[in-house]
Amino acid sequence: MTQHPQETVIGRITSVFGVKGWLKVYSYTDPIEGILNYRHWTLVLDGKRIAAELDSGRRQGQGIVVKLKDIDDRDLARTYGGAEIRVPVSELPDLPEGEYYWHQLEKLDVVTVEGERLGKVHHLMETGSNDVLVVRADEASIDQRERLIPYLPDDVVREVDLAAGRLVVDWDPEF
Repeated sequence: MTQHPQETVIGRITSVFGVKGWLKVYSYTDPIEGILNYRHWTLVLDGKRIAAELDSGRRQGQGIVVKLKDIDDRDLARTYGGAEIRVPVSELPDLPEGEYYWHQLEKLDVVTVEGERLGKVHHLMETGSNDVLVVRADEASIDQRERLIPYLPDDVVREVDLAAGRLVVDWDPEF
């Protein structure tokens, strides 16, 4: 099996747009147009990896539409619906000190400032006012509850230690 560089998901293809092979894309980048900065994508659909090259793209209403190289009709474009869009992590721009990509926070152990283990970050979600950590219990957790913890640096999130794989939160385990 071929070893792939570490990748992260930056969006997904949702549906077709028009009749000439354009696709609607849901972008996970901020701003959403940031997805257009990456020209070489790996699409993952039903476990299959497909190399794709971005030919062009633009903002369309509240979303993004793209044209991939060699996809010129609606029927072929339709076969890509639901595909995850991945790029190598090495292509992401460096962030300022104290800022993190979501993929860096996923799978970190979550402990309270008192040292109680709540579980691991399973994923994050955007709520509008702030991002939320979805923390799922594991065998070492104080209980088997799933918790939704606001990602509020310096308030709720007190420390992120990527090297140690740990995130410290000021959070009451009863919530």
